Amino acid sequence: MIQYTDLSQPIYKRLKEMIRSGELKQGEKIIQEKIAEELGVSRTPLMKALLALENEYLVESIPRRGMYIRTFDYDDIINIYVCREALEGMAARLLAVKKDKSFIKELESCFTPFLNVKTIDVNAYTKADETFHSSLIKFTENKPLDNIYFFSDIHDKVVRQGLVRPPKETLEEHFNIINAIKQGDADQAENLTRYHIKKSKELLINQQKKSKQ
Repeated sequence: MIQYTDLSQPIYKRLKEMIRSGELKQGEKIIQEKIAEELGVSRTPLMKALLALENEYLVESIPRRGMYIRTFDYDDIINIYVCREALEGMAARLLAVKKDKSFIKELESCFTPFLNVKTIDVNAYTKADETFHSSLIKFTENKPLDNIYFFSDIHDKVVRQGLVRPPKETLEEHFNIINAIKQGDADQAENLTRYHIKKSKELLINQQKKSKQ
């Protein structure tokens, strides 16, 4: 049971995590009575939390039907990648100009286990990929950027697109980004990061075009 003076904020965070983890699935109707009982809260703060999630396009209210977990379509997915390209590109630039590069080892550790390996474990690589991209933002220590990215990141998790391109294609790209940041080349770091995400976005666009032919 959640115990706070102002319940709407912790309820909001809990519901967001439930959406992110897939506990609440896309298109699922939100049974407010059930959720209120599970969290041990009243309907008023729950509704306030749901309205906040609706403003973030994670929940939608359908007239005469109720509230649902928002379903993301193709255009939503592409827009998420557009946001990631801009935000992570900026993060890589900020990291490149940072004097303290102690975070480099942690970035490298995401992918060193996959070097010189004949067969890469896709599940392990997917987790490493997620850690790397979220770490780019975290290590900037830029709170506004982190808050903006979280909005994009959670939508990405909800969509659950997973790896768009195989590890053998992206492993070198990741290390090129890290090396540019290590060398303090801000332009290169941003360009490589944007290119890395843009390639995945373009692949999704091409797949969509082929599916319509």
